[in-house]
Order: sequence, then structure tokens, then C-alpha cells
Amino acid sequence: MQMCADWSYPTSIRFGAGRINELADVCASAGMRRPLLVTDPVLATFPMIEDALSQCRAAGLGVALFSNLKPNPTGANVEAGAKIFREGGHDGVIAFGGGSAIDCGKAIAFLHGQSRPLWDYEDVDDWWSRADSDAIAPVIAVPTTAGTGSEVGRASVIVKETTLEKKIIFHPRMMPAGVICDPQLTVGMPPVLTAGVGLDAFAHCLEAYCAPTFHPQSEGIALEGMRLVKDALGDAVKDGTDIKARAKMLAAASMGAVAFQKGLGAIHSLSHPIGAIYDTHHGMTNAVIMPYVLAFNRDAIEEKIERLSAFLGIERNFDALMKWLIDIRSEIHVPHTLKEFGVDDAQVQKVSEMAAIDPTAATNPIKLDATAAREIFEAAYTGRL
Repeated sequence: MQMCADWSYPTSIRFGAGRINELADVCASAGMRRPLLVTDPVLATFPMIEDALSQCRAAGLGVALFSNLKPNPTGANVEAGAKIFREGGHDGVIAFGGGSAIDCGKAIAFLHGQSRPLWDYEDVDDWWSRADSDAIAPVIAVPTTAGTGSEVGRASVIVKETTLEKKIIFHPRMMPAGVICDPQLTVGMPPVLTAGVGLDAFAHCLEAYCAPTFHPQSEGIALEGMRLVKDALGDAVKDGTDIKARAKMLAAASMGAVAFQKGLGAIHSLSHPIGAIYDTHHGMTNAVIMPYVLAFNRDAIEEKIERLSAFLGIERNFDALMKWLIDIRSEIHVPHTLKEFGVDDAQVQKVSEMAAIDPTAATNPIKLDATAAREIFEAAYTGRL
């Protein structure tokens, strides 16, 4: 199978090893002459960033770098980036990195020309319509991890510092105008990060598949995304230079973000406040919580999980799928409990209350109130399945 293609669902995606060399061309196709490259402070020191900047400069683009963002980007990070964007006269963003950099880059491209605070555009009702759509700058997304799928999404997850809440900022025009998915850029990911982001992609597909909403296109994409993760994640963790495995994981990550148009659920409802309060890695938090949410939802999803298990080539029953999940977590060194992950239970009530009102709670297969969220948290903290 030749792993090189051009895709246009849901946006233009240039997929394949070496396609980062087309970055300047993609910027030109989006009408960018002065892009702001947004990445995280660690990745900013890597040769791939200097290579990207050099490529843009060689093409005559007035590119600059912004990397002042946290692993869970904050409103202050977005505001600082928007200020740099305006002062530099930039006309677009290259969001380069993992989900944090891409989310922050998309939010900067959105906020720089708006007149209201970022939080006025939270994904609530039609708040997105408050924005000046014409002032939203184009974004080119270049993922270097294979997990969040933010490169094909219309929203950003940003921490509101005053309340320690993760807020979803949404606008249809936040969808990147172009994406470069080059698996060579993911080769440098350490095993622990590969594991966390890989099961993040699986969580997106799994929750979308289980969400009690009708979206057969997304459900089909979710199934194939999970098959790719099952096929490739172990190999990608064991051998970071396995380009075929890296490519499959990169595709699965984008597929997960397309799929979760159908909905998410309690994995994300709990992961969002845990990440905001404890500053944990989002993907790894999802990986730790996942089996406990599956167990909680069992009565509502058992038949679907049986079909999934058969599709993945596992024995056709719920327990077989759960065993595979526990085994792959152990194989790639995912902590079995929140306690092992370094999360204490001092804030359990606050986490539970925040989880119950998180937007992703609405599509959990079983109603998620604060009591139910606390039950899942405590199970994940003690390892009770």
C-alpha cells in the first residue's frame, strides 16, 4: 500500500513522508505572506522548526516564531500570541506541533481581530456567531504528534486561569485551511508520549463510536481509526522509526477528530478538569481513565462493543475488548490508576462537578452527573473495575 495521498475531508490534507517540504507552497495556497509559526517551547529548539522557518524565508515569506505556551495552553498564552500577531502584521498562522501548539495557534488566528474576550466565544449555544468571521486568519496545521487530531477540528481547548477550567472555543472558520501530515515529523516522539497521544486517538474514536447520536459517517470513520491504532500503536511505541506505524497513527489521529463530530463522553468529561487542575497530559489522562468509563457505560454499550471487538479481530464480547485495552496499556506503560499517574483525590468533588457540566458529558451513553463522575474517578483512583 502506497502511503502517500491528497485528501479533502474535512479539509485539504497533504499526507506522506517528506511532505513538510511543501510547507511554503501550502502557505501560498492559503494566501499567506507573513505567517506566524506557533509551536511549543521545547519543539522550538528542534531542527525541524528551524528547517520550516528557513523554507518559508527562502520562499520570501516574512515568517516569525511564537512559542510562549504551556502544555495545556491558557488564555494568557493566546492573548500574548494575538498581540505578537497584530504587532508583526501577520496574515496567517502555521500551527506546528502537538495538540497544545495547534490549539493555541488556531485560537491566536481567531482572536487577533476580535473585539471581545476569548471566553465570549465558548462553544455554548451560538456564541461563535458573535465573532467577526472576516477577521479570522487562515491556519496551516502541521501535527508532530498523533493524537488530538486538532489539525482537522473547528475548535481549540484553552484553560481559563481564573477558574481552572478547560474551555472549548469554537468557530467554523477555525478549521485549518491546509494540513501537512508528515509521519517523519513524529519519529522523534519519545515512547511515553507516543503511548499517550496514541490512546488519545483511540479514545476519540471509541467515544464517538459509543455516543448515542446518529452520524453513520463518523461512526464508520471511528471504527477504522480504532483498527489502525490496534494495528500500529504497539509498533510505534517499540520502534519510533517505524514510518509505516507512524503513518497509520497519524491517520488515526485525524480520523478520531473527524469522528468525534458525533460526540464524546465521560473519558473527556473527566480528563478536561483533571488536566486543568493537575496540569496532566491530556492523552495520557484519557488513557488512564478509559477502561473505568467503559465499565461504567457497559449496560448501554455492550452490544456495540461486541461488534467493535469482532471488527478488531478480538473475540466477540465486551470482556475481550476490555482485556485487550488493559493489556495494551500495560505493554506501553500507561499507569493503571490515577494514583499511579500522580493525581491525588483531594479535588475529587470539584473534578466531579466540573465533569458533569463539561460539554462532552451530554453525549455519554449513560447520564453523567456529579455523583456518577465521582464514582468513575474513585474507581480510576483505586483501580476498581
